[in-house]
Amino acid sequence: MNRRVWGTFGLSTALLAVNVLAGCTTGGNAGSDPSAKGTGNQPSSGPIKLQMAMSATGLPAPDADDIKKTIDQKLNVDLQLTAIASGDDYKNQIRVRLSGGNFPDIFSVEFSDVKEFSDKGLLLDLMPYMDKELKPAKDFIVGLTPNILKKVTVNNKIYAVPRTADVPFSSMWVRKDWIEKLNLKTPTNLEEFLAVAKAFTEQDPDGNGKKDTYGMTGAKFDGFATIFGAYGVGSPGSFYEKGGKVMNSYYDPAMPEALKYIKSLFDAGVVDPEIMTNKGNVEVQKAFQGKAGFIFKGWTDIAKDEFVEQYKAINPKADWVQMTPLKGPGGQFDGSYDYDRPSRYWVIPKALEKDKAKLQKVFDLINYVSGQEGNRLVMYGLPGKHYNLKDGKIEPTPLMAKEGNYFNVYQITGRPNKDYLAIKFPNQAAATDFAIKTPRIHAFDSSVIPPTGFNKADADRFAEEEMIKFVTGKRPIAEYGDFLKTFDTTFKYKTYVDAGEKQIKEQGFVK
Repeated sequence: MNRRVWGTFGLSTALLAVNVLAGCTTGGNAGSDPSAKGTGNQPSSGPIKLQMAMSATGLPAPDADDIKKTIDQKLNVDLQLTAIASGDDYKNQIRVRLSGGNFPDIFSVEFSDVKEFSDKGLLLDLMPYMDKELKPAKDFIVGLTPNILKKVTVNNKIYAVPRTADVPFSSMWVRKDWIEKLNLKTPTNLEEFLAVAKAFTEQDPDGNGKKDTYGMTGAKFDGFATIFGAYGVGSPGSFYEKGGKVMNSYYDPAMPEALKYIKSLFDAGVVDPEIMTNKGNVEVQKAFQGKAGFIFKGWTDIAKDEFVEQYKAINPKADWVQMTPLKGPGGQFDGSYDYDRPSRYWVIPKALEKDKAKLQKVFDLINYVSGQEGNRLVMYGLPGKHYNLKDGKIEPTPLMAKEGNYFNVYQITGRPNKDYLAIKFPNQAAATDFAIKTPRIHAFDSSVIPPTGFNKADADRFAEEEMIKFVTGKRPIAEYGDFLKTFDTTFKYKTYVDAGEKQIKEQGFVK
């Protein structure tokens, strides 16, 4: 599972958060001493305490948290959010709490955890509540991501409230000023791409008289997304539909052809030689420093005002622009993207059904942040402080940018991304719109849970090592069939592919 908020942070902070988690007793102990802190029984006259747990960073103190205070007032609750920055620490502590029957009232997990915890009878089946108690939230979520409930259905039951899917951010970027200086045209197909990449490498586009530039940089195979897309191949390891069947990219007959083209780029010397080892966004800094003319990256790393200022400070003439995907024998796609992937999975412990009042408050919270008033609050903050309304349109104040970086943690069911991004990042509206509209192969990766006993980490590591050998010439691409045989026999990858196909079909994405 990709794209969860599993960050890293200092050990002392982790231990503090662990202690907080360990000390919180909530709905899992309903029926215990009513006077005990955080129990499921609350005085009817006071706010009901709700424990919400997730992996996140950057939260303000509760007394400085405008979102929490507003939610508390609107719903007559005391929302106690426990956020742990380290994803591993968070997952470990959730397991500790579940094993001890000490559940948060609503918490975030990965899809594989949804399956595991539901099989153990720890999660509340939300299917009976979807058309009544949770109908506002359901309508909001499905309205934004129509197929998303398929992604949280396990054994014909719904055990998680999904946060709406994110939109694509990435695309191929090119130095337009280099294109113009060398009297070139932005490439539209694979042949033109190689020619321009060679010119960027050999014709001194930065004018410093040194041979110190490359055609492209990036981070491992992500940097070649538009190449894979031109061959109609998803990113390495991804699942998608091809010819009416579920396809895993490693078994796509077009994959060796895509690798041959990528190898031709390496053979021509137009690829950053460190592309397979670049880490920590170093490839972006290389691009800003004028070391390469192409990079596949999100607009969040290039088009934001602070980053434009960075590369303009190095070279005022630098002009990074997005380019449409390259045309190839398999089409014209910027790689693959899972459009239906929930950006979070929120679950409620089954034990909470014993406390109807608290369970209703959890539903109220989910519905509130899905409605117009609550969703606007968790996206933009307080009216008159973080934004103003003018002719019905939201106009951010400087405080939105200064104080609003944490608002997203309260976006339990998500947000209308296109509208949100246009308001939060008005100077990047064109870039966000370009990324959203760029065609991509529709992937189904978030539908797939590896079968028991399959070591996906080892298989992925082996595959990446062999793929690197193929494109760098250390292993003949003619041996791709042998690679698949080892993949199937030693790493049992076919069992994973078969399980993926079954799950994708069960969810109704491919018949």
